[in-house]
Amino acid sequence: MKPIIFLSFLTIALSEMTAAQVINSKNISLETAKKVVAEAVKYAIANNAPGAAIAVVDAGGNLVYLERLDNTFPAAAEVAIKKANTAATFKAPSSKLENAVNGGRQALITVGHTFLQGGIPVMYEGQVIGAIGVSGSLSAQQDEDMANAGAKAIAGR
Repeated sequence: MKPIIFLSFLTIALSEMTAAQVINSKNISLETAKKVVAEAVKYAIANNAPGAAIAVVDAGGNLVYLERLDNTFPAAAEVAIKKANTAATFKAPSSKLENAVNGGRQALITVGHTFLQGGIPVMYEGQVIGAIGVSGSLSAQQDEDMANAGAKAIAGR
């Protein structure tokens, strides 16, 4: 009987130790992704962007929401998704990575990401929960400005 009791306590103790080792991570929801895009669209309208594709991905770089404004060239959607994916999976603005590539870190090009300005991580409680990518506006800087406006939609939450 004593071995059974001992094994029961051991099993419970190990279960609790294993549970304590689980990482609690958050991901952006569809509702929040739509809010992020809405803020980016507001910025686009206020700053006369001729069009843009705006993509939001989760922390793993998977597409959650995409919106392509009127008059945006079709390829912008794919570029926006890739910018967002890059920002999410590297947990850094895609412009920072573009600067690294331009500064000689050519090996980064081989990893299958898009190192162009316009991808910004979306943060919640100090953790990357996703990213926004913008492509097809007036300039690379406007892409990034729109992405920043969207990412700030949930700042402080």
